Amino acid sequence: MRLHGWLLTATALAVGCGKPALPHEGKSVAQLERMLQDADPAVQAQGALGLSEHGPAAKAATPALAELLRSPHSVVRQNAALALGKIGPEARAAVPALTEALDDPDWPVRRHAAIALGEIGPDARDALPALDKHARDPDPLVRKAAQAARAKIRAP
Repeated sequence: MRLHGWLLTATALAVGCGKPALPHEGKSVAQLERMLQDADPAVQAQGALGLSEHGPAAKAATPALAELLRSPHSVVRQNAALALGKIGPEARAAVPALTEALDDPDWPVRRHAAIALGEIGPDARDALPALDKHARDPDPLVRKAAQAARAKIRAP
């Protein structure tokens, strides 16, 4: 009986029983895209984070995510760039906004913008001059991301 109780407890813990779901978990792309329009930046950030988990299937959210790169809230900008990177080449329309985001005052936003441009690949070649500049960014993680992005964009 002890073993049976232990197995039930372990199973419950393994499936996350009793653990509250994050606001973005289990939502469709359409539901997450609506979260981007919410007035609360925490909801916007969660919506963008959720879209990042859908990858290329979240392509329809590209314009809204690109707009969020101008949010006054760093975590919203960061998650928007993250999601655009996960969408990958299908987010090519966001290249101008991501290029602007390379000049963000917050290094995590710059880093995620560089990563996103690299994930978009050759269609982000217009961002190469800005990435060249950020290959000398004061933050080492931004420098590394910019250098990696340049290599991916220039790849045959």
